[in-house]
Amino acid sequence: MPEIAVGAQIFDLIFHPTHSTIYTGLLTGHVKAYAYNEQGNHKRTFSLRPSKRSCRSLTIDEDGSHLYAVGKSRALNIIDTVTEAIDTRVGAHDAPINRIKYLMPWLLSTGDDDGVIKLWDPRQKECTRTYNQHFDYITDFLWLDDKKQLVATSGDGTLSVMDVRSKKPEPFAQSEDQEDELLSIAAIRGGAKVVVGTQIGILSIFNRSSGWGDCVDRIPGHPHSVDALCALPSSIPDVDTSNTILTGSSDGLVRAVKVLPTKLLGVVTDHGEWPVERIAIGGGANSQLTLDDDSPSSGDNVDRRKQKDKQNDEEREYPGHPNQGRGRWWAGSVGHEEVLRMTDLEAFFYEQHHGGVEDVEGDLGDGGDHIDAVEISDAESTEQPEIPEADSDSSDESDAPKAKKRKRKPEKDPFVVKKKKGKNTVEADPTFFDGL
Repeated sequence: MPEIAVGAQIFDLIFHPTHSTIYTGLLTGHVKAYAYNEQGNHKRTFSLRPSKRSCRSLTIDEDGSHLYAVGKSRALNIIDTVTEAIDTRVGAHDAPINRIKYLMPWLLSTGDDDGVIKLWDPRQKECTRTYNQHFDYITDFLWLDDKKQLVATSGDGTLSVMDVRSKKPEPFAQSEDQEDELLSIAAIRGGAKVVVGTQIGILSIFNRSSGWGDCVDRIPGHPHSVDALCALPSSIPDVDTSNTILTGSSDGLVRAVKVLPTKLLGVVTDHGEWPVERIAIGGGANSQLTLDDDSPSSGDNVDRRKQKDKQNDEEREYPGHPNQGRGRWWAGSVGHEEVLRMTDLEAFFYEQHHGGVEDVEGDLGDGGDHIDAVEISDAESTEQPEIPEADSDSSDESDAPKAKKRKRKPEKDPFVVKKKKGKNTVEADPTFFDGL
């Protein structure tokens, strides 16, 4: 699993829509871009610092020509990804901006720590609309393109739906108080249903056809808060992408979870003691970027890794593969550490489908299936090649301690998942999703 050391704590990340490039927003205010290839080797392509205060959130337009960055400085920064020119809207909000989302050409949304949501046309200096229905920070956005609706989740325990075609400053709909912080959101079933992650580890399911007043199902199981959710691209093989999501929890694990019927597919990656704050998926199938084999960031073991990856590619080939020749889908995840972790999603699901981890199911509960926990044994984890540390760009960058591998001792229980040896070998804990 490739790792990219960036030199400071990462708050957000986003992939270029077509090129093999990933952008990171850092605690120091830097925005750093890294190019990568199919073997996971990487090099930094640029490092900018629009503000001396933290960069909390990033988004990018559909052609990848402009990157938008917001954070504690309360400004909206528009970065040209080719020329690296920066256009700044100073004082875009009265409070630090926590989230930003590209919606459609010439339309962005931003949400701040006071719960204020604004819509922006990047060609104009002032916002086009302001919403004030929330009283706590905006945690995440979801864009429903079919209805041109923006869904926002908030720390005040509600979500709201705004129709961007309407000129009214009130939302189209707002849910009842869910009595818990709503931290993340993702769409499933082609947008017919919406999954919301909460502070206590519950996944709340909203059905659009039933209205937005309250959730229609609640799926317990995550032992800690679900801070990040991410839907899957439809072209990943061997998985029901319309009904499967990645979840990032404060216990440090990124999980692949099938929803309705509920099934834990496996642990995608482990951040150790650090909570997972953001997850993004990107491919770069049409990339025009190339990496030199002798790039310093590739490490001393490039040739050996390339040979091994080539062998793995040959072993992974099988008939009907929808992504052959198009590059890989990578899942990028970040926590309270200075390392960006990249996971080959195609290889992960291939191993689950072709002799990796057997699916674990339990008895049906009230509206959902039972999920059993999985935990990664330290003895079974795969050693990663060392990645050289990135140079520090500022003397005020965080000196947080490096992440340490957390040891997990499986509980003594007669119920054990049948497993085959491999890097994704897991053990099941039947207490993981109790409470249905």
